[in-house]
Amino acid sequence: MDYLYHPFHSKRHTVFAKKGMVATSQPLAAQAGLEILQKGGNAIDAAIATAAALTVVEPTSNGIGGDAFAIVWVKDELHGLNASGPAPESISIEAVKNLGHSKMPVHGTVPITVPGVPAGWAALSKRFGRLSLAEALKPAIRYAEEGYPLTPILGKFWKRAYDKFKVDFTTEEYEAWFDTFAPDGRAPEIGEVWKSQGHAATLKSIGETNARSFYEGELADQIDEFMKKHNGFLSKSDLSKFQPQWVKPISTNYRGYDVWEIPPNGQGMVALMALNVFEKMSKPAWQNAETLHEQIESMKLAFTDGQAFISEQEEMPCTVDDLLSEEYGEERSKAIKEIASDPIPYELPKGGTVYLAAADEEGNMISYIQSNYMGFGSGIVIPGTGIALQNRGHDFSLDESHPNVLKPGKRTYHTIIPGFLSKDGKAVGPFGVMGGYMQPQGHFQVVTNTVDYLLNPQATLDMPRWQWMSGKSVHVEPEFPNYLVQALARKGHEIHVTSDGGSFGRGQIIWRDQDSGVLMGGTESRTDGAIAAW
Repeated sequence: MDYLYHPFHSKRHTVFAKKGMVATSQPLAAQAGLEILQKGGNAIDAAIATAAALTVVEPTSNGIGGDAFAIVWVKDELHGLNASGPAPESISIEAVKNLGHSKMPVHGTVPITVPGVPAGWAALSKRFGRLSLAEALKPAIRYAEEGYPLTPILGKFWKRAYDKFKVDFTTEEYEAWFDTFAPDGRAPEIGEVWKSQGHAATLKSIGETNARSFYEGELADQIDEFMKKHNGFLSKSDLSKFQPQWVKPISTNYRGYDVWEIPPNGQGMVALMALNVFEKMSKPAWQNAETLHEQIESMKLAFTDGQAFISEQEEMPCTVDDLLSEEYGEERSKAIKEIASDPIPYELPKGGTVYLAAADEEGNMISYIQSNYMGFGSGIVIPGTGIALQNRGHDFSLDESHPNVLKPGKRTYHTIIPGFLSKDGKAVGPFGVMGGYMQPQGHFQVVTNTVDYLLNPQATLDMPRWQWMSGKSVHVEPEFPNYLVQALARKGHEIHVTSDGGSFGRGQIIWRDQDSGVLMGGTESRTDGAIAAW
């Protein structure tokens, strides 16, 4: 692909390398992946090392107690991994309501689902890794034992979380969060060294047992004991039953490129649906208000339908094929008018996250994402372990008529999604944009910037982003051109120019040149992003 350098200021340059590359949101985590590549590991080993390091060096966005998804390209084939855990077997709508909740709470023990991250690492290592899991986790263990200095964006979000938690988290079950992440009675400062011996010990145990200690051994016992003490639903039985699921990625063809996502329960399908709708519109034009209007409306319709229908596949009122069909794209494109709309769901035919990409010289590539959700997750940390547990259960509905209704043993609608691009059966490469409900919108913008406008990976990520919020409300970044803001407002969009880019996701891209094998990487300028290349 020949990339153009359009006339706007790109904050960084695309990185090129031949032997290997890791792109993620923290420099030390990227270096952990590179270290494993240089020890003889492949791209999958590097991704595991980077992911484990991110639980240490970016705990504001992910942790050992979160979920993960991956798309892996090995020997010219794509493989998908769904390492998201289900709701506990003992939970129910009635049980949650009996605790005084009218909807699923954000924090505490109630919204905690089975963590999938450790099992995801072990599954990737067993099937595709060249090194042992214990070897891949060594850099992360070293960071946790020796400590590391906080980077600027990390420090900002850590302090923001602490300032909120010290007001909201006043009961006993949250004490271990403060012991772990505010050991001096405050958030660590930017440049200050933070370490966690408990985190290091947990990673060692996970590596030595291929994660079984987390699901069946001493770590599982500690989690079970804590949950029983604090009226939680998660149990050792729930942990012991969990296995990550290998899945077939789903795709749509967008102007000759195959765009790949993990199937539901993830929201990656929303990006595919939006691309399918937008492709039916007029030919896209660079920095054009009409094109932007059609992009926003396409995403708005796809998101509305996704939130109405996506859940576990067997719980959905329609199939994946229904929502990725030509009929769906054609019918939804007809709903896009000259003026912004208030979307309603499609009438069906009757009847806080981290992302990383890694690649090696053999052609292996991986798109990987993991999260605790909403920053630090549930606010629950298992004492002495560094295990911060996720709050994915918050997204369950207590409305029995909703596809995403809470049920024991069910996985919820999931926001975290890895992406992958291929063309004519050959890998272009992994990409992703973390950030809650911004993620499919970020994927959509990465693909259109790359395919329609031929932007190089770094320019693609540096482009000012928009985010549909609800109804006619659209947020844009401060750098978004004012003439486009005004033109979109004239089309009925309620445009809000934000004060910073913190809510617009954080992305990474690695593309491979098919002829030379050269890797091209872009990293996020909205965070402490870094590319480690070899």
